[in-house]
Amino acid sequence: MFTRRALLLLAVQTGVMGTLAHHLYKLQVVEGGTLKEQARRNRTSRRQISPARGEIYDRCGVLVAGNKPNWRALVMVEETTDLQAVVDRFATIVPLDERDRARIERDRKHIRRYVPLTLKEFLTWDDVARLGLNAPSLPGVLIDVGTTREYPFKELMSHIIGYVAPPNETDVQHDAALALPGMKIGRGGLEQTQEATLRGQPGTVEMEVNAYGRVMGELERVEGQPGARLGLTLDTVLQTRIRERIGERVASAVVMDCRNGEVMGLVSTPSFDPTLFDGGISRTQWNSLITDPATPLVDKAVSGLYPPGSTFKPAVALAALKAHAITPSERFTCPGYYDMGGVRFHCWSRYGHGSINLHQALKYSCDVYFYQVARRCGMDAIHEAAVSLGLSGHLPIELPHMRAGSVPTPEMRRQHGHHWNGGDTVNAGIGQGLVQTTPLALATYTSRLATGRMVQPHLVRTVSEKLVPEDIPPLPFTKDSLIAARSGMFAVVNEPQGTAPKARLNLPGVQMAGKTGSAQVRNVPRALRESGHFNSMNLPWQYRPHALFICFAPYDNPRYAVSVVVEHGNAGATEAAPLAAQIMTDTLVRDPANRTSLSRGVVARADDVSE
Repeated sequence: MFTRRALLLLAVQTGVMGTLAHHLYKLQVVEGGTLKEQARRNRTSRRQISPARGEIYDRCGVLVAGNKPNWRALVMVEETTDLQAVVDRFATIVPLDERDRARIERDRKHIRRYVPLTLKEFLTWDDVARLGLNAPSLPGVLIDVGTTREYPFKELMSHIIGYVAPPNETDVQHDAALALPGMKIGRGGLEQTQEATLRGQPGTVEMEVNAYGRVMGELERVEGQPGARLGLTLDTVLQTRIRERIGERVASAVVMDCRNGEVMGLVSTPSFDPTLFDGGISRTQWNSLITDPATPLVDKAVSGLYPPGSTFKPAVALAALKAHAITPSERFTCPGYYDMGGVRFHCWSRYGHGSINLHQALKYSCDVYFYQVARRCGMDAIHEAAVSLGLSGHLPIELPHMRAGSVPTPEMRRQHGHHWNGGDTVNAGIGQGLVQTTPLALATYTSRLATGRMVQPHLVRTVSEKLVPEDIPPLPFTKDSLIAARSGMFAVVNEPQGTAPKARLNLPGVQMAGKTGSAQVRNVPRALRESGHFNSMNLPWQYRPHALFICFAPYDNPRYAVSVVVEHGNAGATEAAPLAAQIMTDTLVRDPANRTSLSRGVVARADDVSE
């Protein structure tokens, strides 16, 4: 009896021990690796971290867009049981305003649970200390240090560099990495066009947490790949001087190395502070910017469209010479007006200029001469020349929202359902009417006139120290034609009775060639013009003509080109020309083309042109 019971008990014990042994073998051997990983996950939290954005430097190595530390509070949503309670508790320690709460509510609906949710950015040391003391009551909350964008030159470079801002829902849908805390996306300027270069690749960090989700420490961090360093053609010292020269005017100015297209100065006033957008701009600030009549958010140098006025006359001259419609020595008579089809077109000089040739017409900026030249060569020839000179069409510069200049032809107008008449051609001959272009295009045009080469404007010089390739073909004009246009521009500044004596340089042995322009923004009645009492300076500011000036120097060996547009400045000769001369003087004295350790690439020479 005892033996049977002992054997039964032994069998039960053996079965139980066998079952335990089987389960122990399964847990420790078969599933040991999986359970070990689960245990590790229970005590750790792994997440991605945003990379440092690539820095941007000017041609001399001066930082124009960098990064600075940004302490922020994050919450791991998957490690909290009641996110709203955590947010409310957090708000009693570090206040959250309505914008913060609205952003948190929006983010929690769209980001994945394993992606940390940003509670508050730009924490102070006092904020960090209070959160540390209250950490036990904030499960899943952790303090993280990232970077935020820093713009040392603020308004001076904002149109060029642009700004970064938090990504919106559409951005995150296209790229999930943008949901990471601290990730920003370029919204303007080079920050936008060079986004792929500047963003970099995310890294990872592994944190040790307890059973309540409280962060106990950092176990491992793999830094992301920072964005590439970007080198620009700009010179911040020259940029500063241009801004000082412009002062309170609503204006834009461009300085370009006319041999290779490097843009060394690009100023548009007024401007804005790009750091306003880093943490999200308030509605009040935004409304103030968009309702300002001086349009500070618009980069006038690349997006402002203006009639080029008389600065367009060298292009008309080249078009006519190429079409063999005129010769440099052929003379036209200017009595002060030009009648066509019952309409009288006035010259800026009501007394006229008499019998003049091309050189004199450019020197005096005679409107009647170019009325007749435009009619003789036709708009198709003028359009073709304008495209070659960079005045019409898009320019391949690394900026967003670049607007294209427009020099239409009759056929182009008809395709859009509009009629073209002879008056349109006459107005186009002096850069008015339907002709529009940008200050950047004017600087490109001047560079091409000066060198005879189709230089292309660009701002990005290097990407991680690799030079940007350049290729500069010749213009489709003869050497004699270019010399005739340059000679007339030289006379504008340096010969008696030229329209821009105030643009002469006060530099020994250096002479400059240029062209004035005044672009009307409203029609002036014929009777008022002929009365002799009309003075556009008496008009309200917004109705005065724009003042323009283009120039290049030194004349005998062109190196730099400058374009200036002063909105409602009235007269190019008195407002834009002296300003351009000051900017050109600053440029020649500083000589930014030689202030870089990088090789300068392909250079176009003024005497290297097609026949």
